[in-house]
Amino acid sequence: MHSFAANIYRLGIKELWSLVRDPMMLVLIVYTFTVSIYVAATAMPESLHNAPMAIVDEDGSSLSARIIASFYPPHFKTPILISMAEIDGGMDRGDYTFALNIPPNFQRDVLAGNAPTIQLNIDATLMSQAFTGNSSVQQIVASEVSEFVAHYRSTAVPPVGLALRMRFNPNLEQSWFGSLMEIINNVTMLSIILTGAALIREREHGTIEHLLVMPVTPAEIMLAKVWSMGLVVLAAALMALILIVQGLLRVPIQGSVALFMVAAALHLFATTSMGIFMATLARSMPQFGMLLVLVLLPLQLLSGGATPRESMPELVQNLMLAAPTTHFVAAGQAILYRGAGIEVVWPQFLLILAIGSLLFFASLRRFRKTISQMV
Repeated sequence: MHSFAANIYRLGIKELWSLVRDPMMLVLIVYTFTVSIYVAATAMPESLHNAPMAIVDEDGSSLSARIIASFYPPHFKTPILISMAEIDGGMDRGDYTFALNIPPNFQRDVLAGNAPTIQLNIDATLMSQAFTGNSSVQQIVASEVSEFVAHYRSTAVPPVGLALRMRFNPNLEQSWFGSLMEIINNVTMLSIILTGAALIREREHGTIEHLLVMPVTPAEIMLAKVWSMGLVVLAAALMALILIVQGLLRVPIQGSVALFMVAAALHLFATTSMGIFMATLARSMPQFGMLLVLVLLPLQLLSGGATPRESMPELVQNLMLAAPTTHFVAAGQAILYRGAGIEVVWPQFLLILAIGSLLFFASLRRFRKTISQMV
């Protein structure tokens, strides 16, 4: 037993030294847990932010002037006044997302109660802005028209009062969500890359043959890669949480960082095993990269981090229960966002451990088969 643990430890140290001598991997680790997290938290604007808008004012009335003045930053850029003939060309070039056409005699028809029509042209290739801006433009125009007719600004009192309570993110700060989810996603991505690249690098350099003549077993080789690469990702994630998320971005962590690290360690046991399994299927780094894209994108997009699982088809929800990322995202969000304790997230912990064990033994079996073919 002592020899077994000593072999795993020494082989793991060898993996760490190999990583230190790989500058590209070091740059990837640093970038993934610094710049990537900061960009994900700050570079994603609101869905309706500085939307370009053009207005055709064929009425030239005080009401049309009120409508034009109601569109201003930060949701809209200051509107550009154009002619009717310029609408199609401007939208074809993508100069503006919204083009509002105020028809002649608009104010006169409003005061006469004739319910005139305003045409709103939308560039629907910009889905998020088109969807949000559509209702926003309608609300702004309707509000300005009603206030113009009533000669004063007022807000209709609804028959039922709705008391809003924004829990866990009262100001709806996107950086709070983006930064933490980026850490969760990067833990998955980097752990698969590091372990898979470590195995392929040994095979390409011929050092795997050296290991085969040593008194070590495939299980010891695998466990060494799991603990060494998992430790690197775990340390990088912890530093990112403390320095980038809490320090630079000032994002409050509601729950226990230590408990999240335990969840990440369990998850790393599963994803590092997955990386080794994928490396046994690929014959080179380019093949491993192509396989990584096919596996990583579904893991990140369908795990509940980008889109709530409840909005997905039931078949997809059931299939993704077999992925460790689904349960890691659920546990991570519960701990970091809602301050959940072990009494809440223990089912996710058990599921991650169970899935990780299955992945480890499947990878070990595949690894043994690969080694036997090389002998």
